[in-house]
Amino acid sequence: MFNDVTVFNIREYLSGGDSTDLGEEELRKLLSEFSCEKNPDVERFLKQQSIEFTKKQQSVTYLVFSNEDTALVGYFTLAIKPITVKAGSFSNTMRRKIARVGELDEVNGTYMLSAYLIAQLGKNFKDGANKKVTGEQLLQAAVDTIKELQYMAGGMVIFLEAENEEKLLKFYEEKNGFKRFDTKEIKRGTEDAHTLVQLLKVM
Repeated sequence: MFNDVTVFNIREYLSGGDSTDLGEEELRKLLSEFSCEKNPDVERFLKQQSIEFTKKQQSVTYLVFSNEDTALVGYFTLAIKPITVKAGSFSNTMRRKIARVGELDEVNGTYMLSAYLIAQLGKNFKDGANKKVTGEQLLQAAVDTIKELQYMAGGMVIFLEAENEEKLLKFYEEKNGFKRFDTKEIKRGTEDAHTLVQLLKVM
């Protein structure tokens, strides 16, 4: 339990196939109750891709429920990904921390390392469920889950990619201690390319 919410790994619905499993059909029914018009990609991933990605070990999705009334209030998805970080982007103290888990490319002045990726993070806006959890609570639930993984497997860097919007970047940087380290151009179908800001945090 984290911050008045309970975090539930969707593997609990999928693993093993024995009589104790909750079942994929029940999971899909639950996911159908999620709505996020503000960010259709967040909704689409949960409903159309999260189960297959979890089955294929590409990522794992966690559902977040309110402890008050067990409403589905949001979700997050975690994965482990390699990243390249420019050494000059950070203070000496942070560079020393990154150096512990990264490999320095002296020619390019970059570190290569594996990090915990918060691949998705979204609130459920159906029937006002979003009002039962704050963005800070949802993000902290993801960070606390990563800390449990860190205890078992090591690692110390979290990263995520955010839309280049001032309010959103303030949320990650000023309120939650993430630091920018790069940008990424993405293009989907016929849409114009746009920029995602990559941010990291050392635990």
